[in-house]
Amino acid sequence: MANMTPKKHEMPTQDPKVRAANFLEVATGYTLDMAVAEAERCLHCPTQPCVSGCPVHINIPDFISKVKEKDFEGAYKIISMSSSLPAVCGRVCPQESQCESLCVRGKGAVPQKDENGQLVKDANGKPVMIKSEAVGIGRLERFVADYHNAYNTEKPAKPQPNGHKVAVIGSGPSGLTCAGDLAKLGFKVTVFEALHVAGGVLVYGIPEFRLPKSIVQKEVDNLKALDVDIETNVVIGKTLTIDELFEDGYEAIYIGSGAGLPKFMNIPGEGLKGVLSANEFLTRINLMKAYKDHSDTPVNHSKKVAVIGGGNVAMDAARSAKRLGGDVTIVYRRTKAELPARAEEVEHAIEEGIKFAFLTNPTKINGDENGNVKSITCIKMELGEPDASGRRRPVEVEGSEFDIDVDEVIMALGTSPNPLIKSTTSGLDTQRWGGIIADEETGKTSRDHVYAGGDAVTGAATVILAMGAGKKAAAAIAKELLK
Repeated sequence: MANMTPKKHEMPTQDPKVRAANFLEVATGYTLDMAVAEAERCLHCPTQPCVSGCPVHINIPDFISKVKEKDFEGAYKIISMSSSLPAVCGRVCPQESQCESLCVRGKGAVPQKDENGQLVKDANGKPVMIKSEAVGIGRLERFVADYHNAYNTEKPAKPQPNGHKVAVIGSGPSGLTCAGDLAKLGFKVTVFEALHVAGGVLVYGIPEFRLPKSIVQKEVDNLKALDVDIETNVVIGKTLTIDELFEDGYEAIYIGSGAGLPKFMNIPGEGLKGVLSANEFLTRINLMKAYKDHSDTPVNHSKKVAVIGGGNVAMDAARSAKRLGGDVTIVYRRTKAELPARAEEVEHAIEEGIKFAFLTNPTKINGDENGNVKSITCIKMELGEPDASGRRRPVEVEGSEFDIDVDEVIMALGTSPNPLIKSTTSGLDTQRWGGIIADEETGKTSRDHVYAGGDAVTGAATVILAMGAGKKAAAAIAKELLK
């Protein structure tokens, strides 16, 4: 029988005042007892709605059953049948809008009990009902993956080679997933990564305090154990072209190169010293370890920082700037209710002392006589009619301009794919904004034997959606080559 505790077990975290000054992981993870107790909250619904909410279709009820039985290795094997990156997904996936959003436990109410386990009743003697929360699926996935990484000593069995050779461009979540699924089917896979470290956005974009790089390296090592080759410092479109990969004997190519080209507002003052993209800022900190003393690629430890935007990248940039000693304000043109960032990341930012200027939009960045940022001019906004995204469109309030004193401005407005592959690959159709056009179910592009998925197709999105695209493409490549 399921544990009817209405609330999911809280995730243990560092104290906000302590963690705001270090880059150690914020969430410390469930204990064994907490994981088992949380697993006992699962109702094991026969329709399994949570599975349909997972882009890689993990068999969630079955892995949770194994956790309940304390068979954590069994749980890991179930997750691994669908996901190549469970320790990553357990940390950064937006479960609240995917698998957990469909959890039956989160859609009902249960009787409230007091500290002695007795029913709380109202004046009429009826049980007081309180809203129930979804099972902490992501937290359990993280626990299982961490337990496996800590205690498992078995190396994965190498599959029998099938004689086919596939190239994967990009070692982010989409590329790693595609490579892992193909390797398990016996394909000889080579992953080509432009940077000097594998992991893509997982290593350059997501801060250490949310996703330790040792976790990413462990997942990469798991793929290498399947005989996946990873070649770094190879820029496809410059070092090698897609045509040259085919000449080298690759029978299919998957493009999972992500979206690393930052967007700016095109307002006056963006060329001043102290204005940078969140992409550059986070890459310097995460990949180049610029937060450490005597770094070869340092960043300024600015005193007053404005981060423009409201997504997860904005939260990551703001919380990183806070850890460098800055007084940080997130400037967002809508209200808190419209923030696209995960609720958990917003809550953590608030706890750490990040300020928010809602219904505010920059119109100009002002500099001093030396060309350094000294302030931003903003205008107040109000919400009008919904736009194409369904959110109410921000409208300027006439005559409401004001200045905010800052010495650094970080633009976190999204990214688009780098045009290098598009410009060096004939016959590859793309969107006007640069995204590669690919079939949603198979990843097939306009070029024969070339597949694509993840942010290179959709623009900046979530890790798990990129993984889902890599998984679909792997299945389509296997179907094509194993006819």
